[in-house]
Amino acid sequence: MVDDVKIDLMKKDFYELLGVPKTATKEEIKSAYRKSALKFHPDKNKAPDAEDKFKEINEAYEVLSNNQKKSAYDKFGHAAFDPSSGGFGGHTYTQQNGPNFTYTQGGNPFSGADFDFGGFSNPFDIFEQFFGGSFGGQQSRGKRIETYKISLSFLEAANGCQKEVSIDGHNKTIKIPAGVDDGQKIRFSEFVLYIDVQPDKVFKRDGNDVFININIKLNQAIFGETIEVSTLKDPLKVRIKPGTQPNTLIRLKGQGVKDVNGYGQGDFYIRLFIEIPTKLTSRQKDLLKQLDL
Repeated sequence: MVDDVKIDLMKKDFYELLGVPKTATKEEIKSAYRKSALKFHPDKNKAPDAEDKFKEINEAYEVLSNNQKKSAYDKFGHAAFDPSSGGFGGHTYTQQNGPNFTYTQGGNPFSGADFDFGGFSNPFDIFEQFFGGSFGGQQSRGKRIETYKISLSFLEAANGCQKEVSIDGHNKTIKIPAGVDDGQKIRFSEFVLYIDVQPDKVFKRDGNDVFININIKLNQAIFGETIEVSTLKDPLKVRIKPGTQPNTLIRLKGQGVKDVNGYGQGDFYIRLFIEIPTKLTSRQKDLLKQLDL
């Protein structure tokens, strides 16, 4: 229900924050961001509210500079990125995270509790990536954070898991959130994890959608049948309709990968391939000819 949607009415319009119209081009958005970010960077601007404004500007730029995020924002406003917004935010942005998207972590990464992987990057990371290095005394904000690589199977990445890792000679148990993808990074307070997802022989991922190819026999396609299909969790019985055509896609809504930021869940697609027999007996050939298929 709309009454249940929690939207921060005090949150400023992203276009207004950058001082650009909705028709602004990517270059105009980039130029406006450059000007505002330099103006409000806390190492340069000592006003009490400078850091808050700097974070707001970076959040606005991260959304408006990304085609998918911008499209979701133009359609739903701030509700597109609010996990509590139900139907407003549910499926508007399930494929937002491409490679090298950074997740910020709140709390102790070794506590075993669920982590708050925010929907937006560290604003200082955005600034440094944009301007090609740190600004002023940014390095003084903390010691250098090391990056470690961790390999996950497809199902571990899709469903989430706990992993034992060795950090500075100490064994730690960390929780990997469901939905992480190959090439993404998870930022913890003490280190950064680079995610390496191993290819899977059965499942293929496209954004948060998952695809699987299934071969069925000719008679199954003609007469229909119920078959068992592997999914991200438990096997599922799927009914093949009589007269199924080659390359038919069966969609299981909401059975794909859970969005790592909580913006809904992808779909699971089963692509059906029909096996055409290559060796037939004489009787089988005669019967097929009589059927005149």
